Amino acid sequence: MGAEFVQFSLTPILIGVLAAISCALPGNFLILRRQALVGDAISHVVLPGIVVAFLLTGVVATVPMLLGAGGAAVVAVILIEAVRRLGRIEPGAAMGVVFTTMFAGGVLLLEQSDTSRVHLDVEHALMGNLESLIWFRADGWGSLLDPVALADLPEELGRIAVVCLMMVVLTCVFWRWLKIATFDEGFARSLGIPAAAVGFGLVVAAAVAAVAAFDAVGSIIVIAMFICPPAAARLMTNRLGVQVAWSVVFATLSAVLGYVLAGYGPLWLGFGNAVSAAGMIATVSGVILGLACMFGPHRSRIGQPRGAGA
Repeated sequence: MGAEFVQFSLTPILIGVLAAISCALPGNFLILRRQALVGDAISHVVLPGIVVAFLLTGVVATVPMLLGAGGAAVVAVILIEAVRRLGRIEPGAAMGVVFTTMFAGGVLLLEQSDTSRVHLDVEHALMGNLESLIWFRADGWGSLLDPVALADLPEELGRIAVVCLMMVVLTCVFWRWLKIATFDEGFARSLGIPAAAVGFGLVVAAAVAAVAAFDAVGSIIVIAMFICPPAAARLMTNRLGVQVAWSVVFATLSAVLGYVLAGYGPLWLGFGNAVSAAGMIATVSGVILGLACMFGPHRSRIGQPRGAGA
């Protein structure tokens, strides 16, 4: 049993947990800044950028993916401004039009391009390939000390681990700036804190987390983890540090429970087939948010103006 778990379940669970935490950490500050949909927007924008990067390079690699996603983000900003000015509509409506259009364009590109050489298709873009990221050379817990077996770990694990560590380090290093600029930008500027740069850096960090998580877990988990764990954590406490800790707990719980329920839940209910791990992880995160809305000690905060609490 232990050998099977290490080989088939350990790495997918770890990748899911690390991806969830990577998105939840910047998601806390996006929620507080009333920019929660930025995470949703990023997850839509990265798809056409990643597809174009693949079509140009022929490989799925981190640097081309980041460059493609960054280029797509620039195009999105230009299009949003053009739609807003030409159509004379509010920025929110312009964002909705551009992001959904770009995501649909990315899906069409995937369907019309030759991606048979790599695991990149519409289903992969939405759901990721978490279930397939197994550790073939593992034969038990002893493989964790075997250099030969460790060399065969899925490359997605190393990539998302680096990004997760980067999110943790950036959050700790810029904690004071993030906290002050999030709750009171005017006060932050009076202290000499570059509030605009902090906000831009937060969006960039969210984009990096989204791109790193996208290949393994797909856009559904990326969207859910940017919003659900931080929003649920916000209803549990009025202290920012504790909120971030709660969001990490909720993100981890969503990934672990979602993966287990995706594989064994249908069997427990008498069905013959497992369901998508990404879909179940997102569902569990939504259930956790729903429970927090009903029973969280600070659920009265729903609808409270920005800046209330610290």
